[in-house]
Amino acid sequence: MRSRSLAAVCGLLLLSLGACTTSKSENPTAPTVAGPIAGVTISAPVLLAPTQGFKFKESEQPIRLIVQNATTSGVRPLTYTFEVASDSGFTAKVFSRSGVAPGGDNKTSVQVDRLEIGRSYFWRAWAEDGANTGTAASAGFDIFPHATVAAPSPLSPVNNEQLGSTTPTLRAANAAVVGPVGFLGYEFQIASDQAFTRLLAAGIVNEGAGQTTFNSSPLPDGSSLFWRVRASDGETASSWSVTQTFRTPAAAPAPPSPSPPAPNNPGAPCVSSNPQAIVECERAKFGHMSSSQTLTFLQNTARSLTRNGIAGAPFGLLRKSGGSSCNGYSCDIICSGQGGSQRQWDVLGDAEGAQTPGWGGPKTVPDIRVDVCDIQ
Repeated sequence: MRSRSLAAVCGLLLLSLGACTTSKSENPTAPTVAGPIAGVTISAPVLLAPTQGFKFKESEQPIRLIVQNATTSGVRPLTYTFEVASDSGFTAKVFSRSGVAPGGDNKTSVQVDRLEIGRSYFWRAWAEDGANTGTAASAGFDIFPHATVAAPSPLSPVNNEQLGSTTPTLRAANAAVVGPVGFLGYEFQIASDQAFTRLLAAGIVNEGAGQTTFNSSPLPDGSSLFWRVRASDGETASSWSVTQTFRTPAAAPAPPSPSPPAPNNPGAPCVSSNPQAIVECERAKFGHMSSSQTLTFLQNTARSLTRNGIAGAPFGLLRKSGGSSCNGYSCDIICSGQGGSQRQWDVLGDAEGAQTPGWGGPKTVPDIRVDVCDIQ
């Protein structure tokens, strides 16, 4: 009787245990479930940011790690683990966070505290449901050091060089850069003082290959000037370069004015690039001229025009065989060339009256009567 009671108790215990086991396997979402659960698979999350090889600027910290949520064939809810390390084997971890609940829009993210700049990092993430663990996905990224732009180096003109032009071309060796620097522009300045408070020319040009040049606007003649240059990508700028100096050429001498005849030296030369001035200068050597003096005036005028390189040279006197003349020549005409290419200039108005000097013309065929031009 007692033996039967013990058997009955054991049977009841076994039935009870069997009932508990059956209940547990039918409730896989229970926190106490033992894992892994057969047949459940969890995919690796998709790494959205940063992607493999991404390079951050130092100013872009703190960094946010973002994944596209994993999928599971089970019914248990997922959480995520994120890790960042300075090595691909994740033995030197610098950040770790587990139990991160999935975010909305099918994405999950965490923010990483500020990382040391100028280094490479690796990050990974995986999903788990408390009984099963999914495959991890990993990628590497870099954080650039502080961006710096060194000052450009002036190449020319330097050392107070004397230039041959008042519109110089300035040249500078391109700036050295460190870190994430964009396209550089170079700002040039030219001033009349070393403090650059009196700018004479300035401009910004895009970086050239190896060196960058700036073509200046016209500068003052005969001046000692200062120039400098700096580079910038709009976010990071260099300091100004070493200031350099140069000198512009002196102003070209003005063309000489016609030499007035000396009262006691009527043979003094007339020098000018202006034919009208030459004619006036030669005429001023005489008072009211006789026929022979008019001829001398014409001869002197033709020779002075040729000597001064006036366009149309060499010049001469026009022969005149009939009518009023000055010893066989026209009394008021200077000529050049022969035949159909002959040109004539009227140099004396009212040859018998006021005898006013001038430079009228040239007149050409068919408006002239062509005669022999005696070159003087």
